[in-house]
Amino acid sequence: MAAVIEKDGHFLITQRRAAGSLGGLWEFPSGRVEEGESDEVALQREVRERVDVSIEVGRQLASRTHSYDGYVVDIVLHKATLAAGQSPRPTRVDDLRWVLAGELENFRFPAADQETTDQLLGISRGTGLAGAA
Repeated sequence: MAAVIEKDGHFLITQRRAAGSLGGLWEFPSGRVEEGESDEVALQREVRERVDVSIEVGRQLASRTHSYDGYVVDIVLHKATLAAGQSPRPTRVDDLRWVLAGELENFRFPAADQETTDQLLGISRGTGLAGAA
């Protein structure tokens, strides 16, 4: 699950902790669904844990299944909105940035996230931005 949070034409991305899995790479704020949680509750919890804000989870924007060596990841992107008056701060991530859609290709994402982000934004690798969704 990942939250696509847009504000004033910029998207919130976070940098994974250097010491963790796929450390130093960037992603939309995301996490795993724990047993007994709905997707919406899990995404709200994960975003709060990672960047200390509350969100309203909206519609599903994109999804993709990606195989890594030894495991498979299902990524589902949901549109999300920050609660009024809140500003994210990195708590369980190394950094965060607000970036324009065209700037996303300047950040290294894990393979599964990159495919889903490309799908969402209409990016075809090698040809640049084809159009934002």
